[in-house]
Amino acid sequence: MEYRNLGPTGMRVSPLCLGAMMFGGWGEPDHDTSISIIHRALDAGINFIDTADIYSQGESEVIVGKALAGGRRDDVILATKFHGPMDIQMGESGGDPNKRGNSRRWVTQEVEHSLRRLNTDWIDLYQVHRPDQNTDVEETLSALTDLRQQGKIRAFGCSTFPAHQVVEAHWVSERRGLGRFATEQPPYSVLVRGVEADLLPVAQRYGMGVLPWSPLAGGWLTGRYRKGQDIPTSRRAERMPARYDLANPENQRKLDAADALAALAEKADLSLVHLALAFVLQHPAVTAPIIGPRTMEHLESQLGAADVTLSVDVLDEIDKIVPPGVTIAAGDHGYVPPALEDPFLRRRRTA
Repeated sequence: MEYRNLGPTGMRVSPLCLGAMMFGGWGEPDHDTSISIIHRALDAGINFIDTADIYSQGESEVIVGKALAGGRRDDVILATKFHGPMDIQMGESGGDPNKRGNSRRWVTQEVEHSLRRLNTDWIDLYQVHRPDQNTDVEETLSALTDLRQQGKIRAFGCSTFPAHQVVEAHWVSERRGLGRFATEQPPYSVLVRGVEADLLPVAQRYGMGVLPWSPLAGGWLTGRYRKGQDIPTSRRAERMPARYDLANPENQRKLDAADALAALAEKADLSLVHLALAFVLQHPAVTAPIIGPRTMEHLESQLGAADVTLSVDVLDEIDKIVPPGVTIAAGDHGYVPPALEDPFLRRRRTA
């Protein structure tokens, strides 16, 4: 298997990263089944695993830790993330405001929790899961730099950061003599191409590794979503119904695009899964897309994508179906800037 540089870190990773979001209560609740999927991925040559503290409220990290026990930890580049609330379930409100976010207080606490759950002495890549409007990025970078100096993490990165915040973080790192984000983890797929306009060029400019999440667009590019067929149900759709409800015109356009892409894949004698993953892999900024199988069948259907190279003709046809830089549905951006959530960040207050 071809291995790629993980940004400037010197670490080499497989061109597919195994995402562990679906291991645990959010997907496959049986730990032994999840562990067998992880072991199959490692045996196939994948040496890169990505998880997060918030996935099933820490259960995913526990499963990954079990899978790497018995001598497999040294062979794996292990990544996890922090930011989300850890004292309430996803979708709930309330909770302790200091058990979330990007503050030094929380970073230094939560890294210890992740190390314990993962059953490891170090994390290879520790990532900020989302921006935090309440925390200065210098505060976060300073805490992460200290963790690296202490040997608890080897490198750190960000996830779903707008391009201007990536640039700001690099500026702060340079001016303050702090470590810098080595990687960015953006949403990127044939249906979610907005990052092509600015984020991916910025990542290339700064030599960052890029680890796209949801390269199959949350299941829309698996071949299961076709016009004239019943829309499949899934736990992911239950958690995020707005992204799957066909009453939403944007989702209807996603279905149209997915159907056209499936026809293109058939014409090219490829599975839609392989076409979608190969598309992401061929962008020059991309290091390794994150695949997130829930079953062994899902994993097997994705493993061969790293060996697929799309022709110029096929890439041109993809551009006709979904133009470069276009994200069809706003809900797939993965992050809503505060100025769009709080109207008084874009309106002058009046008496």
